[in-house]
Amino acid sequence: MESPALLLSPPAANPNHPPSSFSPHRVLWPPRRNLRPLGCSISTSSGRATRRPPLGSPRVVSEMASSTGGESYTTLLEYVGKGGADVGDDLVVLLSHLQYACKRIAALVASPFNAELGRGGGGGVPSSSSSSERDAPKPLDIVSNDIILASLRKSGKVAVMASEEDDVPVWITDHGLFVVVVDPLDGSRNIDVSIPTGTIFGVYNRLAELDHLPVEEKAQLNSLQSGKRLVAAGYVLYSSATIFCIGIGSGTHAFTLDHSTGEFVLTHPSIQVPRRGQIYSVNDARYFDWPDGLRRYIDTVRQGKGQFPKKYSARYICSLVADFHRTLIYGGVVMNPRDHLRLVYEANPLSFLVEHAGGRGSDGKTRILSIQPVELHQRLPLFLGSVEDMHELESYDSIQQKINPGYDV
Repeated sequence: MESPALLLSPPAANPNHPPSSFSPHRVLWPPRRNLRPLGCSISTSSGRATRRPPLGSPRVVSEMASSTGGESYTTLLEYVGKGGADVGDDLVVLLSHLQYACKRIAALVASPFNAELGRGGGGGVPSSSSSSERDAPKPLDIVSNDIILASLRKSGKVAVMASEEDDVPVWITDHGLFVVVVDPLDGSRNIDVSIPTGTIFGVYNRLAELDHLPVEEKAQLNSLQSGKRLVAAGYVLYSSATIFCIGIGSGTHAFTLDHSTGEFVLTHPSIQVPRRGQIYSVNDARYFDWPDGLRRYIDTVRQGKGQFPKKYSARYICSLVADFHRTLIYGGVVMNPRDHLRLVYEANPLSFLVEHAGGRGSDGKTRILSIQPVELHQRLPLFLGSVEDMHELESYDSIQQKINPGYDV
């Protein structure tokens, strides 16, 4: 299926304006005419009507640049390249292809023509024999999976890709240096009602010591590396903004897609999760199925009787990437106490990110990144968030929900 086109560059330059005058960080395309800009508001509080330009207008962009000393914005590839973190040319090439894939998925998710894809109704093979009908992949998941796989093939840097949508990993090339694990479109069943969705990924080095093994075996073992061996991990949030959040061993950083240039620009450098939040995120409808320890923790913090003497609020979107992104910024805890989320594709990458932002990821008893995966689609409880909130939560005896009465995983 052809995905809707995404404008990645301005039209051909006007001969009256030489190419050197074009700065992709300072102007919008097409240029404004003598029309009131979309989103421009009028303030009459002083008795005089004044026009306030929209956030993305050249004037506002110029003012924002001036407030930062006139420096232009830093793009994702500039940041990870030699001008920034310098993660190495090979990883930069891999990330450039991955960001391109995610731009295509963002356009697909936002397209008015994705209704049939989003509804599912068949197509695709369940990701594993343990998947329930509800968790079976929908066509939009499959399209996203294909987009990412095609981009990783073109990069020439990936030996194997393991995806939540596939039963077994795909061996791409013997010359690839990296292993990529991915949940191509987390929360896709929410597409119909425009709830945020996301892509989650992790990157490992290929284990050269396994090269002598048969393809199927080395693909499997490369994909079952411990989360401690991740060299990069991230997620892309498809919402009111498209945000590419990545950890590369030097902190956790978020980049927002600028639709006027097609570039992810650095908007949240060196994210630090607050040591203590005031929000918990979990499906409260399952309260009576929870073990006593988890119920006692939730009852305690929402009454303001925990270690932090303020009443906690509940915020739950039922989209892992969206709930995690809010927790990363505001603090608190996001959790699913059931054996539901996958260690390889979701728990490890998100735990890597939260730890590099000063938080903690746990299954309720054990640090996520210390757990050795034994199956590609291995499931476990997942708790992520502020370090003080997490330590308080883990101090309760029983917070893992091992009994699952009355509803599907």
